[in-house]
Amino acid sequence: MRNEKELEGITLLGDHRTTYATNYTPEVLETFINKHPENEYLVTFDCPEFTSLCPKTGQPDFGHLYISYIPRLQMVESKSLKLYLFSFRNHGDFHEDCINIIMKDLIKVLDPKYIEVTGYFLPRGGISIYPFANYADDEHQELRKQRLLEQFKDKHER
Repeated sequence: MRNEKELEGITLLGDHRTTYATNYTPEVLETFINKHPENEYLVTFDCPEFTSLCPKTGQPDFGHLYISYIPRLQMVESKSLKLYLFSFRNHGDFHEDCINIIMKDLIKVLDPKYIEVTGYFLPRGGISIYPFANYADDEHQELRKQRLLEQFKDKHER
């Protein structure tokens, strides 16, 4: 069980007075210590209700996001991630920008060994967009290249 010192930076979890930011708020992201840094393992978040705004028209865009990472020393707390993703609700950016912003913000707070963010956005004007962004430290460059190649194959085999 985690002790109080290990939970010091976790302020949102269990707080029943949750405030939902109406604008992009990366500072809401909270982390905790990875108790198993000697293990190489994958953490995946499935976010089926992501929303943002088209930067030109202001119309809402709806997407299904997957965020996967191999932790190093820090891990992201899931409620803070939920509130962070919710903060895109009124954020006007293209799908590709949102995916890259999310990945870069998580890299800043986590310093992961590997991370990827995939978006499956619903069609607008008859076209769906599926952006994918990934990052790897020096030891995981082969994985980064492999996963990017798999994304090309996966999208073209549909």
